[in-house]
Amino acid sequence: MARDILVLGAGMVGVSTAWHLLQRGHRVTLVDRNAPGRETSFGNAGIIQREAVRPYRFPRDLATLTRVLPNRRVDIRYQPSGMAQAALPLFQYWRNSAPARYARIVPEYAALITRARDAHAAMIDAAGADDLIRQEGYLEVFRTADAFDAECRQAEQDADEYGVTHDILDSDTLAQREPDLAPGLAGAIHWTQPWTATDPGALVAAYADHFQQQGGRFVQAPLEALSRHGNGWRAVAGGETFAAEQVVLALGPWSTPWLDQQDLHVPLFVKRGYHMHYGARDNARLRHWLMDSETGYLLAPMRAGIRLTTGAELARHDARPHYRQLAAAEAVARTLFPLGDRLDPQPWMGARPCTPDMKPVIGPAPGLPGLWLAFGHGHQGFTMGPITGQLLGQMMDGEPTEVDMAPYRADRF
Repeated sequence: MARDILVLGAGMVGVSTAWHLLQRGHRVTLVDRNAPGRETSFGNAGIIQREAVRPYRFPRDLATLTRVLPNRRVDIRYQPSGMAQAALPLFQYWRNSAPARYARIVPEYAALITRARDAHAAMIDAAGADDLIRQEGYLEVFRTADAFDAECRQAEQDADEYGVTHDILDSDTLAQREPDLAPGLAGAIHWTQPWTATDPGALVAAYADHFQQQGGRFVQAPLEALSRHGNGWRAVAGGETFAAEQVVLALGPWSTPWLDQQDLHVPLFVKRGYHMHYGARDNARLRHWLMDSETGYLLAPMRAGIRLTTGAELARHDARPHYRQLAAAEAVARTLFPLGDRLDPQPWMGARPCTPDMKPVIGPAPGLPGLWLAFGHGHQGFTMGPITGQLLGQMMDGEPTEVDMAPYRADRF
């Protein structure tokens, strides 16, 4: 039976959820203060991942922690105020990164990642967005033989357990694939299954455009109020009141303040990230998306130029930007590839919504009938958005889901 459903948040997760609910015959209104795909979904590396079956762990070994403490690394930095504000969820994150706990988390996380690309494929085809997609995988390069060998062993295990495909490139083969890289690299893993988007924000916008062409409504306005109303919900955005039988909260890192108003508390923290676009010097060309694995940044040949994306910054969501991490990544990247001038007026910054057990929150809000949750995807909101929308649509319509959704419910906390 068709229902009036309000989806709050027009990033990849919210747009995908709205799209799937509309395909199921519901009357769907999508609301966001910005145009679709202009927040966190805009600034990522643009990889629809299939190989990333293991979520990012909190470092637990003393050697890594010792390297992190000086706060000069490219892959992870922190602001003390952010660490203090998120102390409890970060402690839980550290606990869940212990080998036994992590081993239980991986298959639950992988259940989403392994289905994500196919979920994108249906939406890419419907939206006519093939021109934004490259189906060539990406390269993860290594500077030392020890790190290269360790990741090759992990790749073989993931191939056996999760069907991850890859090619091993020695130093000479890597130089043939990417002749403009600096010499002396140990090698690379070519992850062959992922797809890449030359403009991540444009892909979200293409999905949103198709949603509207099929009869969905998008309202660009800030959310001002959200409350129970009879057997349904009422929201106010941009001075307009919306009544709906069901609401999906897909506001990424902005979700928790609205849940706090409903006396529902989910332990969410943010990992911030930065990007900048560059030209290339001396007619150099970057042919693949490329991750500098041991340093912790990624270069991507996008429409707007070569995008450099940083690792994670643990900070308060509202803290002012700190660009030192980006500057450090840029300095190292220039030794790997002949980057040219910066092309953007200023660096972009976004915040990834993360949970202590590394899994997203997908499902009903405990004790709040008609409210559904879809956030907390960490580094993988861009990848997992369509599969989240597909599974949430099955849940909301009372259908069997192709994945056991218990590991993603909010009441697990």
